[in-house]
Amino acid sequence: MNIIWIVSAAAISFGVTALLGKWMVPYLHHINFGQTIREVGPKWHQKKNGTPTMGGFMFMAGIALALLATIPFCGENFAENLMGTRVVGGLLMALGFGMVGFVDDYIKVVKKRNLGLTVLQKLLLQIIVAAAYLLALKMAGTGSITIVPGVGAVDLGTGYWILSLIGIVGMVNAVNFTDGIDGLNTSVTFVVAIFFMAIAGVMKLTGMSILSAACAGGCLGFLMWNFYPAKVFMGDTGSLFLGGLVCALGFGMNVPVLIPLMGIIYVCEILSVVLQVTYFKATHGKRIFKMTPIHHHFEMCGWSEVKICCVFSLVTIVACIVALLLVMRTYWMPI
Repeated sequence: MNIIWIVSAAAISFGVTALLGKWMVPYLHHINFGQTIREVGPKWHQKKNGTPTMGGFMFMAGIALALLATIPFCGENFAENLMGTRVVGGLLMALGFGMVGFVDDYIKVVKKRNLGLTVLQKLLLQIIVAAAYLLALKMAGTGSITIVPGVGAVDLGTGYWILSLIGIVGMVNAVNFTDGIDGLNTSVTFVVAIFFMAIAGVMKLTGMSILSAACAGGCLGFLMWNFYPAKVFMGDTGSLFLGGLVCALGFGMNVPVLIPLMGIIYVCEILSVVLQVTYFKATHGKRIFKMTPIHHHFEMCGWSEVKICCVFSLVTIVACIVALLLVMRTYWMPI
């Protein structure tokens, strides 16, 4: 039964990720791969200086192994069909973004400062990874028609590929901005993955259900090490990987329009930065928020890291419920 392989994917991903922490966290300490905290951040974050980073490799390995162990048994010929490209190609895209993050993290660690690749270098590499994924989808037979839940199929023509490239790169960076306090990115992405798994169930896409379950299991396993007070950070290695995987889930089910809704926290995080910078320049020094990304604003207002994680996760749950209801209406009660 497919449900067995979906549950197995979540369990394998969780187990591998959680167990890897017992080896990887001490190893990262041993090789001095510690995070350098920005001087401009909240002062109390300075106590996190030296906390191991690049922990994203833990759930990257867990998710990849879970997929390899379960996909062959899900009853679909993944070597020859479009869904195979969407599942495997989606994972490869996420790994590609993870490698971009690794290079960025490595530069930060070696130079012992919170700087890595330049903005232009990082953007160029991200565009290459996203373009390669979209090209693979196009060559596998994906057209420019996308599903808008509650509306139906919409053909965007050539604009689909341009918007998709911008959307993927933008969302990956939005997920990256969400990684700023202990457990936040992991907990929000766990919720998103759970609801993508439910949506894949409604759409009867077993492969995407397995990928979503593996993502959820990996996030939960990582939370055992990343929840406040964090023993390890995912780094850009992990956050860019998760951003790529969230996009892979949305595009893999042909509902990319749901990604900003389900990832409303990601969107708010990156928008807060854009608004802050724009307003700061326009007013010559005035600010809208006390600090951005917006989770730092709430920190400066006195919220604990645990409270921010809980509230942001609840907001994500509400947004994901709306997305799920839209999909259910489209597939079970067509308008």
